[in-house]
Amino acid sequence: MVVDKLNQERIVLLTAIVLFVFFSITLNGFIDPGNLLSLVQNVSILGILGVGMALAIIGRGIDLSILSTMPVSAAWMLNLINDGMPIWLALACALAFVVLVGIVNGVLIAYVEVPAIFATLAMGIVVYGIGKAWLVPIDSVYIRGGESWFYAIGTGRILGVPTPVIVFAGVALLAWLFLRYLKPGRFIYGIGDNPLAARITGMPVRPMIVLQYILISIIALVAGIVTATALSGINTRVALSTMVYDVILVVVLGGIGLSGGKGGIRNVIVGTLLIGILLNGMTIMNLSYTVQNILKSVILLAAIVVDTLLNPRDEQTAQHGDI
Repeated sequence: MVVDKLNQERIVLLTAIVLFVFFSITLNGFIDPGNLLSLVQNVSILGILGVGMALAIIGRGIDLSILSTMPVSAAWMLNLINDGMPIWLALACALAFVVLVGIVNGVLIAYVEVPAIFATLAMGIVVYGIGKAWLVPIDSVYIRGGESWFYAIGTGRILGVPTPVIVFAGVALLAWLFLRYLKPGRFIYGIGDNPLAARITGMPVRPMIVLQYILISIIALVAGIVTATALSGINTRVALSTMVYDVILVVVLGGIGLSGGKGGIRNVIVGTLLIGILLNGMTIMNLSYTVQNILKSVILLAAIVVDTLLNPRDEQTAQHGDI
């Protein structure tokens, strides 16, 4: 029966399709090329961050520092480029910075055994503070022009497809291959499913957690570069926004269980489509920021309730403390 084949992922995908058709019919300007381009860019950035968050949640963790790492690393990179540093060297500096952030997150969680939600929350504040104090003293950093390939990452097209979509597809594909075919990816699923059993069976649990958060920080840098090149600049105050809840909403709504060890990149894609369409539609309807946040909060709460029903916590999960 059709009902038997329905699961959270398929329901979310069908909802996204219905919502897209509904907005196309009822909202003036929704299907305009300019709006669809904006929708595609926003969905791509949200999706890239969602892939990073999915890696954390599949491994029974969470990364609240991702939204500080993204703008601070990209803004510092643009600052270095504007000061005359070659693009490749500025990229290397930003990459080293995000890797350091990932290592600190991973060490705090894996070796010091600070719960991920607290370690990454504190790290996000530290990253933003370091950025404002030493790396990027101003809120916004803009691209001063240029014809390099770097500036086309967020605005170019390949065979008619916007490059942000291609970057999102590339990040999603690499993450899918990593989780499905590489041993560290399978280890992350094992750690998320049962960290104690993973340790007993000989999995290098602590090094894998560090690797997990390094990869998340690198993905945050990629999202920052796409954002900066799409908008010709980036504002570090994004770190203070509620966008991190949009990222979590994308992952949980798509069907990745908060109990860990379940779901995949496909869940992120369908969750991204739904939330991207919903956010764009609410913006066109000129709903206030407060109302949008209330609606998103209700949806997130509903998604967590559904996740709790579909993926009930067991005794081992409770002992681990979830995220």
